Amino acid sequence: MRIITVAALAAGCALSALAAETLSQHDREFALSALHASRKQFLDATSGLSAAQWNFKPAPDRWSIAEIAEHLALAEARAGGYVKQMMAAPAKPDVAAGLAGKEKDALAALADRSHKVTAPEAIQPKRTWSNPEDAVAAYRSSRDALIDWIDTTQENVRQHVGDHPFFGPLDAYQWALVIAAHSDRHVAQMKEVKASEGYPK
Repeated sequence: MRIITVAALAAGCALSALAAETLSQHDREFALSALHASRKQFLDATSGLSAAQWNFKPAPDRWSIAEIAEHLALAEARAGGYVKQMMAAPAKPDVAAGLAGKEKDALAALADRSHKVTAPEAIQPKRTWSNPEDAVAAYRSSRDALIDWIDTTQENVRQHVGDHPFFGPLDAYQWALVIAAHSDRHVAQMKEVKASEGYPK
């Protein structure tokens, strides 16, 4: 007969607890706050614009608010889908262990508008939506789904890892924070457009 020792039982319980570990209340509330706040900033920045304001380009090589909004809607949908794929894939605890605190550098980089980057081709604006309402609705749909997931998930979000095109490996929680910060970065860009010379009143 196999004898199960107290030590073995304790080890098994510890592994079970680790497997079931989910977001702390602090982390959950922090992410939700960032996601809600950045969504509001986006909705405020895109609300009540005339067609001329929506489509105004400060320069030929700069995006209009319409293009920025499209980029964000595309990026939110793509990133949200990628996070789902990450969570469906096996956890990577060894990789995740080395990512602690990495979100700080990523968030700081996103907040720095002096450092310009080129968006991946898949999320560059191509007039996907014909009117502002559809672009905003697409953004909201993806963002609301992400908020609902962060609010309710009991999965071990910190153990699932995926590569970000600019920041390398991030865990799923870090991805959620980066999605919020990416939106904030481009809302700041919208404000720059509104402050540009020639912006329609």
